[in-house]
Amino acid sequence: MLRVKNLEDSINFYVHILKMKLIRKTEYPHGKFTLAFLSFKTNDTEPFLELTYNWGVEKYDLGDSFGHIAIGVEDIYSICEEIKKKGGKITREPGPMKGSKSILAFVEDPNGYKIELLQR
Repeated sequence: MLRVKNLEDSINFYVHILKMKLIRKTEYPHGKFTLAFLSFKTNDTEPFLELTYNWGVEKYDLGDSFGHIAIGVEDIYSICEEIKKKGGKITREPGPMKGSKSILAFVEDPNGYKIELLQR
């Protein structure tokens, strides 16, 4: 679960730039928050990314215990090019991880969260 400062900007990033699907979005007026669940597939058996928007909160400290989200991808180079074309922020271009043959890249979402893309 990630707490986000602007739910629509965050959904737009994950849906249009990372190509995830919005599975459901539910408002909880008594708790003053909205939850959005995203996945790469459309069925309920897939892992979800949960975005939480607490109404009226426009800033969070990311803290030093959170590292990043990691997502396996098929063609990291073309995905990164597409992300850039759509206005996404690549913070580390695709390439080998130091001391490894793993190919990875990093992208940043509108809240400053880092997402690691791993070539599969």
